[in-house]
Formats: sequence, structure tokens, C-alpha cells
Amino acid sequence: MMVVALVLVSSAAFALNIGAGMLRAGCPKFSLPWLLYIHLPILAVIPLRQWLGLTPWTIPLLIAVSVAGQVVGGRFPRNALKTQGKKP
Repeated sequence: MMVVALVLVSSAAFALNIGAGMLRAGCPKFSLPWLLYIHLPILAVIPLRQWLGLTPWTIPLLIAVSVAGQVVGGRFPRNALKTQGKKP
């Protein structure tokens, strides 16, 4: 059961951070929206982790998954803009 909970929370953290990373990519660095897009998904992951009974030992993994989601989400808009102007 613990593995299923960890996969569920990790997937949610990754998905939330992809969306936040896409929004963050369009903001100036270190502006208030930029900071909010980085930190707001954490407010959803913490209660989910606690509700499912995951131990604090899972926090480093969830941080790594969240950072990966931010990186992937931050690259989506740039790739989408590059391919829009190209002709097939």
C-alpha cells in the first residue's frame, strides 16, 4: 500500500509541477508570479502526502519529482513556439 501511495503522490506532484512550470516559463525571473508558480504546488502535495500516511523519508523524492516537473513544464512552451512557425 505504501508503494501505491508513493506512486500516486509522486505522479500528482509531477503533473502539478508540469502545469506550474508551463505558467512559470512565461514570467520574469524572481517576480511574484514566478515564485508562486514554483511554491504553490507544494501546498497541494504536502496534505496529500500526510493524508496517505507517507513518512518524512519520502520528502527528498517528492522534491526531486517536483523539480523534474518544473523543468519539463518549463520546456513545453519553448518547444511549442519553435514548432508553430515551422512548415511541415
